[in-house]
Amino acid sequence: MSEVLPEKKNWSVAQWSNILFSDESKFCISFGNQGPRVWRKGGEAHSPSCLKSSVKFPQSVMIWDAMSSAGVDPLCFLKTKDTAPIYQEILEHFMLPSADQLFEDDDFIFQQDLAPAHTAKSTKSWLNDHGSCVVISTLHLRYHSVYMLFILCFLVTESCRNRCLSKSRDSNAVCHCDTGCVNEGTCCLDYKEVCVEPSQRWMCSKFRCGEERLLNSLCSCSEDCVKVGDCCSNYKSICEGEKPWIEEDCEDIRTPQCPAGFSKPPLLLVSLDGFRAGYMNAYSSLLPVISKLRKCGTSTPYMRPAYPTKTFPNHYTIVTGLYPESHGIVDNKMYDVTRNASFSLKAVEKFNPAWYQGEPVWLTAMRNKLKTATFFWPGSDVKVNGQYPDFWVKYDGNIPFEKRVAKIFEWLHLPEGERPDFYTLYFEEPDTAGHRYGPMSSQVIEALLNVDRVIGLLMEGLKQRQLHKCVNLVLVSDHGMEEASCKKAVYVSEYLDNIDDITVIQGPAARVRPRRLPDEFFSFDYEGLMKNLSCRKPDQPMRPYLKEHLPKRLHFANNIRIERAHLYMQPGWQAALKPSEIKYCRGSTGFHGSDNIFKNMQAIFVGYGPGINSKMTVPPFENIELYNLLCDLLGIPPAPNNGTHGSLNHLLKNPPHQPVYPAERSAPSKCTPFSSSLRDPLGCTCDSLTEAEVRSLLFMSNVFVTDIWNRFHNVLLVKYSQELNGVNVVSGPIFDNDFDGNYDFMNKGTPYQFTPRNGAPIPTHFFVILTSCKNSSLHVRQCDGPLDAVSFVLPHRPDHLETCHNGSDYSWLQDWVQFHVTRIRDVELLTGLSFYHDRISVAEMLQLKTTLKTF
Repeated sequence: MSEVLPEKKNWSVAQWSNILFSDESKFCISFGNQGPRVWRKGGEAHSPSCLKSSVKFPQSVMIWDAMSSAGVDPLCFLKTKDTAPIYQEILEHFMLPSADQLFEDDDFIFQQDLAPAHTAKSTKSWLNDHGSCVVISTLHLRYHSVYMLFILCFLVTESCRNRCLSKSRDSNAVCHCDTGCVNEGTCCLDYKEVCVEPSQRWMCSKFRCGEERLLNSLCSCSEDCVKVGDCCSNYKSICEGEKPWIEEDCEDIRTPQCPAGFSKPPLLLVSLDGFRAGYMNAYSSLLPVISKLRKCGTSTPYMRPAYPTKTFPNHYTIVTGLYPESHGIVDNKMYDVTRNASFSLKAVEKFNPAWYQGEPVWLTAMRNKLKTATFFWPGSDVKVNGQYPDFWVKYDGNIPFEKRVAKIFEWLHLPEGERPDFYTLYFEEPDTAGHRYGPMSSQVIEALLNVDRVIGLLMEGLKQRQLHKCVNLVLVSDHGMEEASCKKAVYVSEYLDNIDDITVIQGPAARVRPRRLPDEFFSFDYEGLMKNLSCRKPDQPMRPYLKEHLPKRLHFANNIRIERAHLYMQPGWQAALKPSEIKYCRGSTGFHGSDNIFKNMQAIFVGYGPGINSKMTVPPFENIELYNLLCDLLGIPPAPNNGTHGSLNHLLKNPPHQPVYPAERSAPSKCTPFSSSLRDPLGCTCDSLTEAEVRSLLFMSNVFVTDIWNRFHNVLLVKYSQELNGVNVVSGPIFDNDFDGNYDFMNKGTPYQFTPRNGAPIPTHFFVILTSCKNSSLHVRQCDGPLDAVSFVLPHRPDHLETCHNGSDYSWLQDWVQFHVTRIRDVELLTGLSFYHDRISVAEMLQLKTTLKTF
């Protein structure tokens, strides 16, 4: 056959089985009891072997037929010559009905030879017109179709179809399909394709439908698979003709539609590691499953990860609602001086529960009498707070994605009471491909196609179990991915003469610590190191910071595991001690970990299910808010966390938590101030003149760079007011000497600094909140619709070395102010104040307060 079709010589039996072969032939009906003489030896004159039968007036019939490995067409008897119109009638009334029966909805290849009736323009036009009915492509052969008849005979009589692992052998069979045939060398040629390979596939095909149950099959396409619960995800759509989930229209599921035995909707949390938000914009047409989930459910243009944008910190943030500084997993690689211990992803120390603080959602669920199951999630294979999930799998990256999905189905098949209510599912892609080949590589596209296919298996499997309108699905990623380049790498060795005493934790969020640990961890001269690394080169992409001086929006200071010396990097840049220590830069590679406001670090969020709103796109939000959302979907109260409960209520159909304004702690005083010189009332009350206003100037006396403050008010505020058609400005001091992100209590234990003249405490920061009307055509005083706001928390220090400012040049000021942008909610935590109580609804207020303005 390879001589006939050399380009098809490597085709498998299954591929040949998709061909519908056709041919017509003239059959002569003749008989006779004698024939002409032929050359013969003496004495063979009447030997039958030397006779040729003939008939004087032979009769014949012309027959057309088509056949495949699945069966044979009815014979078509032609009464006239095979012309193009006659041939098209045959195709219409014989080929198409037979193709529907033999192949159903599967694609197939229709074979015909090069007879004039077959190659006529009208026939070609007919085939094109009927392409919408059945996928037709012609396979022309240079030789007579007797070759095809030989192949079909082989497929029908020597195939393993419905014979796999048969306990009894057919003595008349020329080949066998049991396990013994391998050693004997008697297997049918399609034994591997029919009996072995299907057991290693996660999908049904028409060829597999109704198969005998195969030994060690990954999933089954046998007739009893629904009852057993081990069907391949597409069994019903392929073998029973049900409409696949991907082809269904979007539906607004008002109430859960769950099968018997499901009293409440399960919640499934799925992570696609390293899936940056930009991939959806670039490749949405290649990702039909995820695109449909976004279209039919709720999504956001991007979800902001926590800083640093690394895998373990962000996965643990998602399930705890805590910043890395709060839950303790501050990086994929870290050191704890209190235990003199180091954490890394490849070390067994990562299984030590001492690293994991906070309460992950699976423990919150278990504490509320729910059952949980995790097929991988950072921290889920660790005995956090003395407890594992009810079902869990120790991390093994070699386990196929499909097997992970199959395990979820296995858990869902458990009886109520044993079945989990909450599930996690984790996939390493497209992160692995992004690291190895870079975010814009073809390998990343292949990884995206693969995870979309696997999510498709998940959705098809849920539909097959009638759970696609019952399960709440939350699909997220932990961070994005950036293109790596050795040209965008900074090496500390180029800035310092002596690097023997320090270690640099390399990457885009690099940290520096002394080499001699734990002895010098606290005594090391971090301030001197930062000065030596600052402003050494023009447009230096590395900005050294003490962690307490980092922008408050990063929330990356309040943990002993965060080294005090931090190297903040510009987009696309990384830092290391020396070239040999940088992990990603050679060739086409990718990295992550940078500032969480950078575009390429943004993650994805998609919610789908009966508890989540349909066909909705919401503004971006931070992943610390997800833990409260997960708890709401489970119907349980969350543990304390950094999120703002209720800020994502607009994502839910029936949010169980309805937030209220915080109670007022102290009412305004009604006292009337007197003048000490006039000894008469001043005509104003403490409502209009407060102690804070009297002392505001003293806060800045000889400490705050007055020029910065004046320029901010006289230049930047005027600019913002003009751009926004007027703004409301609220500003004030912040006291956060212990840099925990919360306001300090005035007590003897707080390390305050005080002004020498009157003993007023010196603020660590100043906040500014600018409020405008979202409708920019209206002044804020006239605004009766949604508000817009931006807030800043500006450091209050004698110098700002990181700005590399020079004299009276303040061209850097706007960038510096915007670098310290923060959420209004952060301002509230840092001051103990609460804003917007009398202006907007609580739901609108929380969205406004938890939004981070980007520039």
